[in-house]
Amino acid sequence: NYIWISYFYSYLNQQGRAGFVMSSQASSAGRDEAKVRQKLIETGDVDIMIAIRSNFFYTRTVPCELWFFDRDKKNLPSPPAGQRARVRGRNTILMLDARNVYRKVTRKIYDFSPEQEQNLLAVVWLYRGETDRYLELVAGYCRRMLEEGAACIELMTEDGQTIQPLPAFIASLDVLINALRPFLETLSEAAAHTEIQQELDEALPTFKADVEAFRNEVEKAQAVWKKQKTSNGELKKAVDRLSEFAETSRDLVKQTDLLYKLATRLIDELTSSPLPEGEGSGVRVNIRDITRARKAADEARQIAVEQLKQVRYFWRQAHWLTERFPEAKLRDVDGLVKLVDRAEIEANDWSLTPGRYVGVAPEEEDEDFDFEAALRDIHVELEDLNTEAMQLAATIKRNFEELGV
Repeated sequence: NYIWISYFYSYLNQQGRAGFVMSSQASSAGRDEAKVRQKLIETGDVDIMIAIRSNFFYTRTVPCELWFFDRDKKNLPSPPAGQRARVRGRNTILMLDARNVYRKVTRKIYDFSPEQEQNLLAVVWLYRGETDRYLELVAGYCRRMLEEGAACIELMTEDGQTIQPLPAFIASLDVLINALRPFLETLSEAAAHTEIQQELDEALPTFKADVEAFRNEVEKAQAVWKKQKTSNGELKKAVDRLSEFAETSRDLVKQTDLLYKLATRLIDELTSSPLPEGEGSGVRVNIRDITRARKAADEARQIAVEQLKQVRYFWRQAHWLTERFPEAKLRDVDGLVKLVDRAEIEANDWSLTPGRYVGVAPEEEDEDFDFEAALRDIHVELEDLNTEAMQLAATIKRNFEELGV
């Protein structure tokens, strides 16, 4: 490990920078490696250490760390003796623990989303005093949130087509309900479907009104944003102000899913109800229409829900930053980041493992837990496990056959 580290370091001139990936073992190994690491730290050229969780490589599951050198950093001043580091200096190192920041791609592969990468970069910007870049990122998230909100009403696809996610979902529900209506008229008002139908009839007008209110809210928020100032204080106010808009989008997701579930429950009740005499052939044709309308409504629901989720998603990115760095200045955040000086590193056996310094993040309740996504992840994992089990069984069988057992 340290042959490689020394190799990278030796190629840097007096203003050179380098970044590279190493096994997590290298940051805390003892004995002779610890002595080499101590000498490296004492140069003042180690700038940033970032811990990455396991499963970020295609062929290895081990966790790793990103090392960043900056040989020009030793020309920066150091904090006065006896005072802990508050800003970047000659003897400081930024410890960033990103093990809890990831996106699950498959059962065995994780990565960073583009926004997660930007948020980690924003921490580094604050460390280097690049506040304007941090503020522009927060402002960009707010702008993107409003753009995604407008796209819930109408958007242009990559192939140049115009779609209207929420209006299209409403239209698909109207088509589905109209397809059901002749069937409903043949059944008794005392039938089992009546309660579901009543709930659907009450929920749909409310949803239409809420969508119209959302449209107006988008237009109002965009008009206000045109005059938005981008100082830290004003952006914090904007993020707080837009939280209500984010909550509205989340409520619409719940309403969208509920309406579709009510419609499908109504269909299930109808198809299990006994048919009146003389109506059979007409109903059979109607069922085919209902099936097509149901499929179209589900497709429209998925598009609307995914688009609505984007609104809160980008608000959460802005909120993630402003909540952790409310003054637009670097500060210690439990479980995420800490600026340490040489004295603290020496007290920790010259370790460069970020998790040793940043502590443990408090547990947070995930208000946006996606149950369907969790089920999809479980399904993917089960499929992978089944495939591996079949391969293992075939290998065992082949081995037994070769042994003549």
